[in-house]
Amino acid sequence: MSTTTTVQAVSIHTASQRSGLTGPTLRYYEEVGLIGPILRDPGSGHRRYGERDLDALQALACLRSMGVGIEDMRTYQANRALGNVAAADQRDLLLRHVDRVEREIETLRVHLEYLHAKSGLWDARDRGDSAAEAAAQARVHAIVPRLEATIR
Repeated sequence: MSTTTTVQAVSIHTASQRSGLTGPTLRYYEEVGLIGPILRDPGSGHRRYGERDLDALQALACLRSMGVGIEDMRTYQANRALGNVAAADQRDLLLRHVDRVEREIETLRVHLEYLHAKSGLWDARDRGDSAAEAAAQARVHAIVPRLEATIR
């Protein structure tokens, strides 16, 4: 007795719900070759997504949520199809995005620090506390060069 369950082919609506990707995105991903070709119901012509399609969509949804572009998604899918032979390429592709996300996190940390300092400045002004305002102003001025570096 097998414990493996197979997924019946599902509609674009169900595939969209399961993947978190919109119907137009699913059609686009098929059009640009990220998935598919997707089988069609012989009677209605509607798309029917199988287990492999849903697996691919889950991976693509994760990549998309992390800001991975279409070309890297295409490479990722091609590497997946190659399996272990492409493991090093797959690792390197993902590590490039690790570097990008780490830079984005650092940028967001600077933005957050600036917002805290600036809100502290306005809080001190609201309270009429000139000593706290001066300290907050110094914090803001110390952050500005790092903030400007994130804008370039």
